[in-house]
Amino acid sequence: MTVENSGPFPGSGARRVPLSRQRAAVLQYLRGQSGPVTATALAQVCALHVNTVREHLDALVEDGLAARERSAPAGRGRPAWRYRARPPQESPARQYAGLAAVLAARIARTSADPRADALAAGEDWGHVLTTGQEPSADPRQARGRLLDLLGEIGFAPEADAQARRVRLPRCPFVETAREHPGVVCGVHEGLARAALAALSENPQEIELLPFAEPGACRLHLDTGTEAGGRPRPGGGEPGEAS
Repeated sequence: MTVENSGPFPGSGARRVPLSRQRAAVLQYLRGQSGPVTATALAQVCALHVNTVREHLDALVEDGLAARERSAPAGRGRPAWRYRARPPQESPARQYAGLAAVLAARIARTSADPRADALAAGEDWGHVLTTGQEPSADPRQARGRLLDLLGEIGFAPEADAQARRVRLPRCPFVETAREHPGVVCGVHEGLARAALAALSENPQEIELLPFAEPGACRLHLDTGTEAGGRPRPGGGEPGEAS
C-alpha cells in the first residue's frame, strides 16, 4: 500500500527549539519562492514589516533552515541580501531516511502484525526520548511538551490554543511513510502515545490521522475530555456529533 502526493512535506529534524508560528510561516513562504528573494520582497508576500521578516530570516539562516547570499551589484551601495530555503536533504537528519526505509520495508514484509509492531517500536522510541523527564500535572503543559518534542524531531507542529488539535505539516520520513504508511505512521503514533504518557500525570487519549489533508497529517490530543477536564460524550470535540 502506498499513499499518493498528500500529507506533510519532508521535515528537517535539525532544530532543537521549535519554530514560532510566525517564523514557521515565514519559512513556509520562503519555501514557496522560485528562487532567492530579498527580505523586502518576502515581506510583501508575508504581509509583515520588513524588519520583522529580516529578523526571522536571519534566525532561519542561523538554524540552518535558510541560506543567505549577496545580490549582484547594481549601482551605488552595498547589494542587498537574498535568501533561499535550504532543502530538507541538506539536513543531517536526512541521513537516517535510508535506514528508516529499510526498517519499515522489513517490518511490512516479515511481521505478522506490522501495525502492532510499529506501535511497539514507536512506544520504545518515545520512552527513550522522555527518559528522566518529570510528568506535568497540567495536561495542557504536558501536551505542549509533547509538541516541543515533535518539533525537535522535525514535524513542525501547529496547534490550537489548547494544544488539542495539531497539524503536522512536516515529516522527517515522509517518503517512506507514503510507501509504508501503516508502519511509519504507526511508529509515530506509538511515539506520541508513549511520550505523552510519560510527560503527563493524567492519561490523555491520542488519535493520529495520517495524510489527513493536502500538506499535513493531523494529531488529536486529549480526545476524551472537555476543556474543563470533564469526560466528553463520545470523545468528540464540543459541538461535534458523536
